[in-house]
Amino acid sequence: MSLGLCCLLFISVSVCYWVPADCYANGKVSKVCGSMEPHHGAPGQTTASPYHLATNTTTFNPGDHIKVVLSGTSYFEGFLLEARDAANQGSVSTTGTFTLTNPNRTQLLTCNKQQVYICTHAHKIIYVTVVAHYSVFWVKLPGPIIYRHGVTPHPTPPTTTSPPIQTTTPSILPGPVSVSSVIFELSGPAEGYVAFALSWDTWMGNDDVYMCVKDGDRVSVSAAFVSGRTHPDDETQLADGVIQCRFSRPVKMADQEPGRYDLDQEYFLFLTSGHAQYGKRLRKHSQQPLVSSHRKRVTGPPQVLTGSRGPIIMKMHGALMLLAWMLTGSVGVFIASFYKCDWPNQTLLGQKVWFQVHRGLMMLTVTLTAVAFCLPFFYRKGWSKHAGVHPYLGCCVVALSLLQPVMAVFRPQPDSHRRFIFNWAHWGLGYVIESVAVAAMFLGTSQSSLLLPQPWATHVLIAYVTWVASFRLLLLIHKRFYLKKCRETFVKLIGSFMKSIILAVLALGNSGLLVALLSSIVEI
Repeated sequence: MSLGLCCLLFISVSVCYWVPADCYANGKVSKVCGSMEPHHGAPGQTTASPYHLATNTTTFNPGDHIKVVLSGTSYFEGFLLEARDAANQGSVSTTGTFTLTNPNRTQLLTCNKQQVYICTHAHKIIYVTVVAHYSVFWVKLPGPIIYRHGVTPHPTPPTTTSPPIQTTTPSILPGPVSVSSVIFELSGPAEGYVAFALSWDTWMGNDDVYMCVKDGDRVSVSAAFVSGRTHPDDETQLADGVIQCRFSRPVKMADQEPGRYDLDQEYFLFLTSGHAQYGKRLRKHSQQPLVSSHRKRVTGPPQVLTGSRGPIIMKMHGALMLLAWMLTGSVGVFIASFYKCDWPNQTLLGQKVWFQVHRGLMMLTVTLTAVAFCLPFFYRKGWSKHAGVHPYLGCCVVALSLLQPVMAVFRPQPDSHRRFIFNWAHWGLGYVIESVAVAAMFLGTSQSSLLLPQPWATHVLIAYVTWVASFRLLLLIHKRFYLKKCRETFVKLIGSFMKSIILAVLALGNSGLLVALLSSIVEI
């Protein structure tokens, strides 16, 4: 009878790179001793393996050391090697032992209470069974049978658990194949994956999702819905930097898989793309999916759909915040800082014009800010966990903005010796709020829920900051050299006229930059 082998392990292919894995990262995979199949959420490869297992002899005597060589045309990340009784391959044999040649890179595992019959890579799973990377592996690659001297060779070759190759060639027809199935076709950038989903609403979650994922030089197709996955009949290719996949699925799926959507109903359509690694899409989208503007029945008549990546409520949030801090707030701060000496004899509702205009603009700013602040909470139904620093800056802006009018209500009289405390506090806090608001705007343009074109949006905001800073510097110079002449009527009139023109130009420039950003929000 044929026997298992007793060997000294020697690996001729070294591991030259490391990639993180989610399962058994330390190589301790005793749970898979019998099946030798990694738990990577993907089936083993059915194509010819680039790896080969060989020994330096085909016969042995008890106590012999046999060199085992694992070689191949490409690198691998880890391995699992077992010695079994060729006549009883369903269980781990106890007829041989492994000796580690490099304990820093390999280790022995315990299977069936025996520690020395399996040798594996010390840090990652690859099997002979061999794994090229996380989702590409070959299960139970057979090596040669080693026979004991004087024993007749066993006629039965070793078996492998790899499933037979199955080829599916679906019919490629434009639109519905029949009343029972539908063909879908997707294409997009080859950076990772393209996907679409059927949804009852415009929220992500509880959707019927179909993904075409780049995995090396091929494309895999899968379908998913909360629990369970199915693989539609597909035909895929990767050419000219574009993923292309075509697949079919039945119109009726609810009876086969509870929770999946039938195609004879109307749904919102989601379309997205993103990055992938080793055939697995990364969890976070770089931007919101493109969502159809209305529900569509897939099996209905052809129709060109329109959609948006930005929810209306989030567009309102961005528009109101930009309006508040690029126009009303900015102009209101300029009036309080540089226009107190202007329009001295003109009043509005019993107060000086500059004060009434300043107060009106700032109250409008606070109102716009408070309303805009609440909108994301209505949309998210709570706090956003993936928005970074942006929501925290928004909270600071709202809190400090509400503090300003409270301080103004309790300000001392103009002739009070404590009035200067209020003046400095009101002035300083105002500039802090404006600075934080500008920082929040910069971060807000890159939020996935309202992603503005980059770097164009950032350049517009840089132009806004430069524009406002230039006018502030100009008016500071004017204030420094003309402050002493404020009481001279002729000079005062000329200065007021020039400053009015400057204020108008400032407001027009701010409005132009604001409109540029608002137009990009509308186009999302």
